[in-house]
Amino acid sequence: MHATPSGKQSLAGSADGLDKSLYAAGRREGERARAQGQAALEQAQDTLHEWRDNVDPVVQKLATKAQDLARQSLDMASEASQKAQRSLSRYADVTTRYVAQQPMRSVLIAAGVGAAVALLVAALRQRR
Repeated sequence: MHATPSGKQSLAGSADGLDKSLYAAGRREGERARAQGQAALEQAQDTLHEWRDNVDPVVQKLATKAQDLARQSLDMASEASQKAQRSLSRYADVTTRYVAQQPMRSVLIAAGVGAAVALLVAALRQRR
């Protein structure tokens, strides 16, 4: 059984048509997959933008709070320093007035404190 020329042509035409049909179907599926991939990518980008938009205000609030706390800490430290300076100045003034009013008593007190410190240092040296 030999195929006739017209049968070969018909078979070749069918195979060629099938190839073109398969190619077209594959191309359509590829385009559909590409479109779905593009849609998924756009959705992922939208989700990331939403997350970023939600995270940015939180980070900004935290940064603002940290700056406020730092400013408050600096203010408190400055106030404490000013209070300490005022106290030291007041004690220095009181001491200066006392020494001016009671010079002899001040010298005796200073001598007594000096002697006590000298005895303490001597006792510590003997322990070693």
